[in-house]
Amino acid sequence: MAERIPAKVPRRPRATASMADVARLAGVSSQTVSRVSNGYVGVNEETRQQVLDAMKELGYRPNSAARALKRGEFRTIGVITFTLSTTGNVRTLEAIATSAALEGYAVTLLPVAVPTEDEVRGAFSRLEELAVDGVIVIMEVHLLDSATVELPPHVQVVVVDSDAGDRYTVVDTDQAGGSRTAVQHLLDLGHPTVWHLGGPEGSFAAQRRTDAWRAALVEAGRTPPPLVRGDWSAESGYHAGLELAALEDCTAVFAANDQMALGLLRALHERGRRVPEDVSVIGFDDIPEAGSFLPPLTTVHQDFAEVGRLCVRAVLRKMRQVGPERGTTLVPTRLEVRASTAPPSGG
Repeated sequence: MAERIPAKVPRRPRATASMADVARLAGVSSQTVSRVSNGYVGVNEETRQQVLDAMKELGYRPNSAARALKRGEFRTIGVITFTLSTTGNVRTLEAIATSAALEGYAVTLLPVAVPTEDEVRGAFSRLEELAVDGVIVIMEVHLLDSATVELPPHVQVVVVDSDAGDRYTVVDTDQAGGSRTAVQHLLDLGHPTVWHLGGPEGSFAAQRRTDAWRAALVEAGRTPPPLVRGDWSAESGYHAGLELAALEDCTAVFAANDQMALGLLRALHERGRRVPEDVSVIGFDDIPEAGSFLPPLTTVHQDFAEVGRLCVRAVLRKMRQVGPERGTTLVPTRLEVRASTAPPSGG
């Protein structure tokens, strides 16, 4: 009798390859293929690679829509943001994407050019069409604290950087605490007062930092100097710095972010004001380049990774109905003391 040759697993066209085909080719169960497709832990690396190799050979692509209907979720978090031009927003978005991936979720980004009520509603409508399970809103400007703006009640929302803690779930850096620490550091060094290079007027974070700067000086019995504003950019810090450099009684400046502090350092250098001998400078953010400024910048460190992690955790808890409906979580800051601050000359 002729030897029987085992039938080979049929190689289906890419469009018709099924999970069962992958399971037969990889020599595993369909449940194992499902676990690998969904990124679950508990599958050893050798088996996982067998499944991935079989998927590649067969041209199999997991049917995310079918899985979503079966589970009742899309494993996707939407992110609405109104600007990607600031360090804080970019680093927060990066942290959200990283934290979401660790939880097995993808991120769908929807930038919105103009932060108005109509644009917010339109953004939520578009995200709903893209099938997301929850939404994180990175909203630097004052908008959600307006009684006229309402986010869709059926959407699970977490807000970053907004004065809306009584109405929504909010995660933010401790803007006020970080600013008070910066001001107190300069006062403890012996400076009679501290000037402030603030951010744009419509920014929630800028307002929090300005309010805390002013309050810290008043509590210390000092009269706050006039506020000087920038727009977060190094160029605006440079132009404001030219103004501050002309003031002989200006011996300490708290800049609301590191980019403006960089422009300020250039202006002071051009005007012959030494840092820190003549003027001490503190920034806010602790960007990766802050330690490479000349001199290295003393600055308030923000933990963007923790903000992103807490945002993802909060929106997942709300989706699973185990988290709070509203309230604010503040992530602590710390002061990174470098070479741009010192006691005033002769003091």
